[in-house]
Amino acid sequence: MVSLPGSPATSLLRFLFLGLTTLAPPSRAQLELHVPPGLTKLQAVEGAEVVLPVWYTLQGEVSSTKPKPWEVLTLMWFLEKEKGLMEQVLSHISGVTSSKTGASLVYSMPSRNVSLRLQGLQEKDSGPYLCSVNVQASQGKESRVHSSRTLELNVLVPPAPPSCHLRGVPRVGTNVTLGCQSPRSKPAAQYQWVRSPPSSQVFFAPALDAIHGSLSLKNLSISMSGVYICKAHNEVGSAQCNVTLEVSTGHGATVVAGAVVGTLVGLGLLAVLVILYHRRTKALEEQANDIKEDAIAPRTLPWPKGSDTISKNGTLSSVTSARALRLPRGTPRPGDIPSTEA
Repeated sequence: MVSLPGSPATSLLRFLFLGLTTLAPPSRAQLELHVPPGLTKLQAVEGAEVVLPVWYTLQGEVSSTKPKPWEVLTLMWFLEKEKGLMEQVLSHISGVTSSKTGASLVYSMPSRNVSLRLQGLQEKDSGPYLCSVNVQASQGKESRVHSSRTLELNVLVPPAPPSCHLRGVPRVGTNVTLGCQSPRSKPAAQYQWVRSPPSSQVFFAPALDAIHGSLSLKNLSISMSGVYICKAHNEVGSAQCNVTLEVSTGHGATVVAGAVVGTLVGLGLLAVLVILYHRRTKALEEQANDIKEDAIAPRTLPWPKGSDTISKNGTLSSVTSARALRLPRGTPRPGDIPSTEA
């Protein structure tokens, strides 16, 4: 419920005024509200504006004229929401007009034309609008007459941009489904799928589900690749989206998968070889270090006695030990001639 500013007395007057309108039968002989033929049910597009046309006449008048100086108008416009709740849209009481955002009178008061203008419409503005009028009917008397009239407004919403998607794996011989759905539309959107040039194609049932926006493509072939466009539409607008279908062969997919797996295996083997190489190198280095630490270098060369010796100038010479070659005295050598010396 929209509450408009006003004093407690004004609020009480509104309550009483609404009670008279809803409970007492209208005095059509004295006050009558008029609506142009065929305009009791109106339609408008969200975001636009609409006029709910209403005017009144008093008893004996054929057409509306300017209000008499003594006429005092009390006007109320309500929107009937769910569960019978009444939302106040506009009021004109004691010459003061109050309204919610976007609502105004088409004609300035005083006037017998009490048409309501609604701007910046939203879907929630749909529903029955009640126009209730209370007028002082005669000069110098307390006689007042009232009447009411209801007009129906339906705010339509063009489809919001839909989203397109692909379900399935597009390979040769398989089946896929193209989906399309608009998140918002009033009335509900209908859907149409087409294939864009150069291979233009329009789809119909049973492949196309125009209510749910799905398109079934069966037994795919390479020639079915292309851009597919979905159009969501209703009586007040349309929007579209597209999806690209790329059909691949099963063999090609296997080759690609094999190449990927082979590459991964090769990288894994290379990594293992590198690790083994580093470990072996490290082991050899550690072994060499252990040998160096354990070995003690000799102070002199281990030349055997009686063999080669090192000369003072640092060169090697083969010098036979005299001790080794000298024979014991008195021992004849084989082949020697005995000495004749006495």
